Amino acid sequence: MPIWLYEVSPRTAALMMLVFIECVALIGLLLVRHLLIPKLRYYEGTHEAVSGTVQAIGVFYGITVGLIAVAVWNTNSNASELVSKEAASIASLYRDITGYPSPIRDELRSKLHEYTDFVINEAWPAQREGRGQNVTIGVRILNDFQALLFTFEPKSNSQAALHNETLRAYNDLIEYRRLRIDAVGSGLSTVMWAVIWVGAIISVGVAYFYNIPDLKLHAILVSLMAAFLAMVLFMIVINDKPFYGYNSISSDPYKLILDNQKEVK
Repeated sequence: MPIWLYEVSPRTAALMMLVFIECVALIGLLLVRHLLIPKLRYYEGTHEAVSGTVQAIGVFYGITVGLIAVAVWNTNSNASELVSKEAASIASLYRDITGYPSPIRDELRSKLHEYTDFVINEAWPAQREGRGQNVTIGVRILNDFQALLFTFEPKSNSQAALHNETLRAYNDLIEYRRLRIDAVGSGLSTVMWAVIWVGAIISVGVAYFYNIPDLKLHAILVSLMAAFLAMVLFMIVINDKPFYGYNSISSDPYKLILDNQKEVK
């Protein structure tokens, strides 16, 4: 898909896709009726053959696109879940380090606060522009946090238990962060998009061969098919890249955590 399509509002993207697909479908209908249909001979039973072909292609294409749409929706939902989990792991880690003695507690808090602020104000805008995997400042911040954390030596059983729990929470944060960064580059492959668009062309194109003398009626039927395909394709497009563009996943979970960090301070 054209990458700029993700950078406009969903309403604009839907309207553009609808107009484009409708125009292509109707222009194709006019060309086929004018150039190809007059050269064909229709016999008794031809209409039934065309109907059977339309139904067969529609079923197979519908199943294919339906499975792709479900997969894309699951990818989007999983990405949103990863964001919530990473934000929750930050909150859990922040709570754990409140039990550490000063001054290491304040230093760890400061680094975690810096990381949360980085995700909101630097990582998220970069993700929306497709640069999310190239921003490495977060690695440096977490490396500094880890270095501080590993210098702590528990002096009691309670501190040892707290330290172990903090290490577990930190590992969870690293895992969710890695999964989120990997998900930034997710999306359907070029091959999958080719299957979707070629299938759409075939699905609409086969309807051109209905023997319908009235051009207006034929155009209405083709327009309805094209409109339905446009809606399905729009649904796939809008959910294909969960971290990119206008309709990307929000950073609100991190903002909530950042506000809570300020309150705890």
